Amino acid sequence: MARDFTVVLQGVRRAGHALVGHYRDRRTHPVNELVSPPHPYARALGLITVVLLGAWLGLLIVGSVRAPVGPMDTRMTLRPSVSGGTKINVSPLGALELRSHTAPIRLDVDVDRLDPVRSQALVNHPERLSGLQDEVARDVGHGALDLAVRSCVAVVSGATALGLAVYRRPRRALAAGGLALALLAASGTAAYATWNPKSVLEPKFSGLLSSAPSVVGDARSIVSEFDVYQQELARLVTNVTKLYDVTSTLPAYQPDPTTMRVLHVSDIHLNPASWKIISSLVEQYDIDVIVDSGDTMDHGSATENGFLDPIADLGVPYVWVRGNHDSHTTQRYLERFKNVHVLDDGRAETVAGLRFAGIGDPQYTPDRSEKAGGDAVEHIAGIRLASALRAERAAGTPVDVAVAHDPTAARETDGEVPLVLAGHIHRQEMEVMEKGTRLRVEGSTGGSGLRAVDDKYPDPVEASVLYLDRTTKRLQAWDEIRLGGLGLTKAEVSRHLPKENRPGAPPATTSPTPSSDRSAEGRSPESG
Repeated sequence: MARDFTVVLQGVRRAGHALVGHYRDRRTHPVNELVSPPHPYARALGLITVVLLGAWLGLLIVGSVRAPVGPMDTRMTLRPSVSGGTKINVSPLGALELRSHTAPIRLDVDVDRLDPVRSQALVNHPERLSGLQDEVARDVGHGALDLAVRSCVAVVSGATALGLAVYRRPRRALAAGGLALALLAASGTAAYATWNPKSVLEPKFSGLLSSAPSVVGDARSIVSEFDVYQQELARLVTNVTKLYDVTSTLPAYQPDPTTMRVLHVSDIHLNPASWKIISSLVEQYDIDVIVDSGDTMDHGSATENGFLDPIADLGVPYVWVRGNHDSHTTQRYLERFKNVHVLDDGRAETVAGLRFAGIGDPQYTPDRSEKAGGDAVEHIAGIRLASALRAERAAGTPVDVAVAHDPTAARETDGEVPLVLAGHIHRQEMEVMEKGTRLRVEGSTGGSGLRAVDDKYPDPVEASVLYLDRTTKRLQAWDEIRLGGLGLTKAEVSRHLPKENRPGAPPATTSPTPSSDRSAEGRSPESG
């Protein structure tokens, strides 16, 4: 590293000499007095280059601190960044990213190890966990203060030293150090002004941590307890302690008895790897029911039916609607499975404590003998589904979740149901429509199937876990699960909350605005 530093220093010195060399020569060699001085912009650019490079080298060499945080030993570092934020590396389990602030600096926290003495003290005296939040808050505060002081010294020293090496003039070197300190102060001010203490409500996990949902807690605790940043950090530290305590075995997810967990999948497109992924998610998240919003097949032929057999062994109810790549032959085959509940023509059914209603896609595009009807037939299908939802509500059996394959059809249910699920477009979206219905569009759980081999970059495998309150049947939170596509191994889980469930939000209405005063026949097709 010393050799690399020497090479960088020599390069910077040569660049600095190129900008100011002839100015020094003019002072020592009168023959050069007629040479014009360097342009002010060039001098400013050279100074800024020296300041930025010197500050970066200072942070790289001495701009980090080691700080104990609860039972763990950590190293905190400031790094230049375009978007800012905080990254917590929990080796070897993975990383956690938080959108904590927007500034040209990022906070990196590396968890080096779990201190055996402090960890054993927590195990032997579990009552100390109640005070862990305050202890963590103090540790982080002390570490952050130490890091701020050390970073100031690092950037000033680095910029001053490099300025002295390049310009060989104390005044220029001190100017470089002062400018570096001003830039760091401006960055710190920007970070403070944009600080988001609730960023930990929506973390992004990667690596093995993406398969450990217990790290982020259950839906109920997210809504009721995750309201103070220090409490969030303490919970994270506590759960990481538990992860280390079980060494190589990740903890099983402990379900909250007040929530129901729905696994939403879609557009599997004949990818056999999907069943292993779905089975793993069912076990890891203790899923109550799976909802498949269609395009499970690619051509809907009878020869493909054997692909569906693993559904019978998933161990939970499977709610399914027909997609435009699924045929009626596919639908009849699935109806033979005991755990499969096929929804079509607005049919409603109670499954795992939730009332579902759905409609199959009216189009079957793999069959070239049938002409595609476009959005018009999707609008009509959505109107039929909305009419069935109104009928269910009038009968005293309101539907909790509606399902359609195409989002165009799903949008017609706005105002008739709290939540409607769809797929088809192979990307994840979440939207609250005009009349209060929340539309969740799932990506492709099959990574677009065999189509993935046609593209330069394969599509990711996507699914979602939806947390619904067992009493109100309303969405409390959801986890977006994203796995690398064909040939990739990246895994991410992102936690999200509806705005009405965030701490401090006003209470939400219990249902979307009803539109039962309008008949289905009287509604004009609209895309929402």
